Amino acid sequence: MSERIAAVEDFLTCPVCLDTFKEPVSLGCNHSFCSSCLQNYWDKHNTKNCPVCRRKSSKEFPLVNFALKQLSLSLKAEEGVCSKRPKTEAEEGVCSKHPLVPALFCLDEARALCSICEFSQHRDHTVVSVEEAVSRLKEQLQSELKPLTEQREQASALQRQYEEVRVHSERQAEACARHIRETFERLHRFLQEEEELRLTALREERSRQLHTMDSELEKVRELLSTLNKNISTVEQQLKREHMDFIRQYSHSQKSSRSLLSQPTLRLGPGLLINQATVLGNMGFKAWEKMRSQVHDRPVILDPNTAARSLYLSEDLSGVRRGETKQQQVPDNPERFSKYAEVQGSEGWSCGSQQWDVEVGDHPSWTIGVTKESVDRKGERYAGPKNGFWCLFYKDGEYKDVVCKKLNLKLRPEKIRVRLDYNEGKVSFYNTDDMSLICSHTDRFKEKIFPFFSVGKAGDAKTKEIKICPSDVQIKT
Repeated sequence: MSERIAAVEDFLTCPVCLDTFKEPVSLGCNHSFCSSCLQNYWDKHNTKNCPVCRRKSSKEFPLVNFALKQLSLSLKAEEGVCSKRPKTEAEEGVCSKHPLVPALFCLDEARALCSICEFSQHRDHTVVSVEEAVSRLKEQLQSELKPLTEQREQASALQRQYEEVRVHSERQAEACARHIRETFERLHRFLQEEEELRLTALREERSRQLHTMDSELEKVRELLSTLNKNISTVEQQLKREHMDFIRQYSHSQKSSRSLLSQPTLRLGPGLLINQATVLGNMGFKAWEKMRSQVHDRPVILDPNTAARSLYLSEDLSGVRRGETKQQQVPDNPERFSKYAEVQGSEGWSCGSQQWDVEVGDHPSWTIGVTKESVDRKGERYAGPKNGFWCLFYKDGEYKDVVCKKLNLKLRPEKIRVRLDYNEGKVSFYNTDDMSLICSHTDRFKEKIFPFFSVGKAGDAKTKEIKICPSDVQIKT
């Protein structure tokens, strides 16, 4: 232990005054001296050379080496020089063997160390006083506080977005459940009405069958009654004798022959219930009638992509622009935020698809297709460069996908959009006469979705544009 202390004392001795460092400074050659000793040496010899190795110093006023200064103070404290000075919290020791010696701080290992026991092990490290370490670390933490605060604000905003999504998804679930119940209640009523019609038809057929059978049965009963009477008469005649038998014979024979000459009654047709009429193709006929109650839409709008200003129909086949009020919906990644736009729920990466859009006299709309990765939040033009292939109508003018004005002879009320992914072609037709409005050829590299944008309807009769089933084939 004495050897370790002696080594520390030797390390902390000024080569000029041979005493423990006071305000030690270090030169570029790594030799250290008391600040006053070095300055007196330079003044005396009129030079800036190191007193030990004679190397010229590049520094006119060397800075104080706080690590050596702290270590020197620690050594003096150990020897009792500073025993009367009260210790601050920063100067409290970290070593059980030297509790009164102020600690140093190694920035490389980010820990406090004993200035006597451990200093020699950290000669190649950056060692500073605890006060300077506290100042540096607080400054570092202060610099990290701002990005942490920003990150906290972002996390809080994200939490609010998730809460908005949860509330909105609950409303979605309630709306879906209501629509499901209403749809199936309507279908149930339809099926119940169809069931009642079939039962009514059965009752009518049963009534017809009973009337036919009762009518025929009444004829049989009448014949049977006549035969019974005639047989009874003949039997009584056979019991007569002689002249009585002769007198009644002619009448009895005439009645019997009259009955025998009538055609023999047989079981007639049409006496059973006509099950084929009642039950034949019952399910299929009900399904055919049900088709008037339901519609197969080639495109279903995706409400999760609809801008806040757009309102979708309950069956997700129509879209209109709100005149004033915007919906309270979360700004999820799929939603169009900058413009009044919405996508179809299903996209395609091969094959051909087509759908009809009823635009009526709506004064402002855009219909067509868009790529899946289209920008949904920022400003951009809805053109092929940005992944849009559309037909535009606004202020009484039609424009194609490259914003070229179109001169149409007829104003279409229903437009067919046809996508041929493999050929990279998008075409628009007037369904009234199947005339081509415009088309565009490009190279699709990702999934393509139906696209719609709607302006305000104003005084127009058509308040929303609708997707309709395609019932007219295009002649090619």
